[in-house]
Amino acid sequence: MKDGRFALEDYIHFLKVERQLADNTIISYRRDLEDYLVFIEQQGFKTIESINRQEILTYLEKLNSEGKSSRTVSRNISSIRSFHQFLLREKVTTGDPTVHIDLPKIEQKLPRVLSMDEVEKLIDSPDRSKPQGVRDNALLEILYGTGMRVSELIGLDIDDIHLSMGFVRVFGKGGKERIVPLGSQAIKACNRYIEEARPLFIAKQRGVDALFVNMRGNRISRQGCWKLLKGHALNAGLRSELTPHILRHSFATHLIENGADLRAVQEMLGHADISTTQIYTHVSRARLKEVYVKFHPRA
Repeated sequence: MKDGRFALEDYIHFLKVERQLADNTIISYRRDLEDYLVFIEQQGFKTIESINRQEILTYLEKLNSEGKSSRTVSRNISSIRSFHQFLLREKVTTGDPTVHIDLPKIEQKLPRVLSMDEVEKLIDSPDRSKPQGVRDNALLEILYGTGMRVSELIGLDIDDIHLSMGFVRVFGKGGKERIVPLGSQAIKACNRYIEEARPLFIAKQRGVDALFVNMRGNRISRQGCWKLLKGHALNAGLRSELTPHILRHSFATHLIENGADLRAVQEMLGHADISTTQIYTHVSRARLKEVYVKFHPRA
C-alpha cells in the first residue's frame, strides 16, 4: 500500500514539526501505525481510502487475541484515530473510519513505589570514594529529588542546573520547559560531582554540554542510566526490578503523603492534566491501608 507509506511519513513529519512531540512518542506512533498498515495490506486493501471501520475492529480484535493489555489497545486506537483524522483534514481521504470506535476501559494499576528506607539505601549505595560513585550519587539524588523522567535527566545540560538558586530547568514532552526545585541533598551531591568527578570524565573532550556523562566523557545514555540504576539496586538489596520511573512514582507519592498540594506536584512532574497526577493520591491511600493492616493489633 504505497499511499499508506507516503501518508505515514507525512503524518510523522506533522507530529515532529507542527505538534513538536517528543521523539519517544513519535517512535510509538510510528510503530503502532506501521503494524496497523501491514495488517491492512495483508487483508488485501490497496488504498487508504478503502479502509473501513470493520477492518479496524478486526485489527483491534487481533491485538486482543494476542494478549495485548487494554492500555496497549487503547494507545493503538488513539494512534489510528489521530492518523485517520489527519488524512481527512489533509483531504487525502474523504471519510474517517474510526468514528464511533470506543476506547476500552483501562484497568487502573497503582504504580509501585519505594519506601523512604529503600530510597535511602539506594542513594547511599554508590561508592563515593570513586569519581563514578560521586556521579551516580548525584544522578540518583536528582532523579528522586525532582521526579523527572529518565529522558529528561539524560537530556540535561550543565547550564540547566542552577545550584546557587536551588532549581533545575527541565525540558519535558514536546519540549515544554518547567522549573523544578532542588533539595539540599541533591544540591550538595551535584556540587561535588560538578567540581570533582565531571572534570575527570570530560578531560579529553571539548565543549561538553551534558550534565551527566559516562567514563568517556559522552552524554550518558538511557541504557547506561538503567544499567547503573539496576547495579545500585542490587547493591542496596532491593529485590524487585527497579526502573527510573519507580523513582518518579516514589517522588510524587512521598510528596503527597507529606501533605504537598496536588497542583504543585502536577507542575513538578510536568503533567498536562491533573487527572494523571491524581493516581498518586490513590497510591497514598493504598499505602496507608497497608500500614494499618500490618501494624494495627485488630486489623
